[in-house]
Parts: sequence; C-alpha cells; structure tokens
Amino acid sequence: MIHRQERIAVYPGSFDPVTMGHLDIIARASKQFDRVIVAVLNNMSKNPLFTVEERKELITEVTRHLPNVEVDSFRDLTANYVRQKEAQVIVRGIRSVTDFEYELQLASTNSKLNPDAETIFMMTNPKYSYLSSSIVKEIAHYHGDVTDLVSPEVEAALHQKISEKTGG
Repeated sequence: MIHRQERIAVYPGSFDPVTMGHLDIIARASKQFDRVIVAVLNNMSKNPLFTVEERKELITEVTRHLPNVEVDSFRDLTANYVRQKEAQVIVRGIRSVTDFEYELQLASTNSKLNPDAETIFMMTNPKYSYLSSSIVKEIAHYHGDVTDLVSPEVEAALHQKISEKTGG
C-alpha cells in the first residue's frame, strides 16, 4: 500500500481583519489540500487594529465549518514557518496585476529561502477584487456598511473595536 504524504498549505497574511475575499480563498484552498494553515503574521511594521490573538479567534470562528483549516500565528520568515510546519505549498490570493508583481517577488524570495515549498496563486473572486482589510477598516471607521465585505462576526468585532478606540 502506498502512503501519500499529507498535502499541507500555508495561507499567510495579516488578516486585519479577515474579509470575505480571504474567506473565499481559504474555502477554495481547503478543497485542494488535506490541511490549510491560516497563519497570522505578526508584522511589527504595521499598526494593526486587532491583536494577533483577536485575529486568530475571528478566523477560527468564521472557518469553524471547514474541518481541515487550522489557525496559527508566526513571527518569522514565511519560508521558515512553512518548513517548520512541513508544508509543501504557500497560498497567496491575487486581486490585480499590481498584486501579481508584488506576489511574484515574494514567491521568488520564498523559493530561494525554501526551495521545497511552492507558491500557488489563487485569483480572487471578481466580486471581491477591490476588497482589502484597509478598505474595510476605513469604511467601518466612518460607520459605512461592511455587511457584504466581512462575516457578521467580524462586522460585530470591527464595530466594537472602533467604538473602543474612538470612545463612542
């Protein structure tokens, strides 16, 4: 009997907050791999709205229906994290040509640092092609409607967090 190696993919990102675009990529990746690790990057250069723990909790909550998805965080090079998790694939979402240029550079760097990991690009569903966490945060900050942009759980957390930060 041949034992097939478990196919593990890592989907790294800041997910501040996780959007419907991210969830679309996670759900589609979960159909392609045995395990998908959504890895929240603890990026010191960004000023996140949510803590790493809050982001992990939100992603765990909104992916609960996907049994092969797990959520983790890391503070290292993606290539090193992928090696540590014995994953073969890095999943990246692409919204535009501009994204592709940046992502190609990242993929090439990750390949140099970890030749055993392949980067796979997934095109974002066209209905989410304009969507980013930054846009969601700005809309929510000005009390705009983010209902179609994030899950209800994330929307509630956004309103709570912005209310705390703005004092009202």
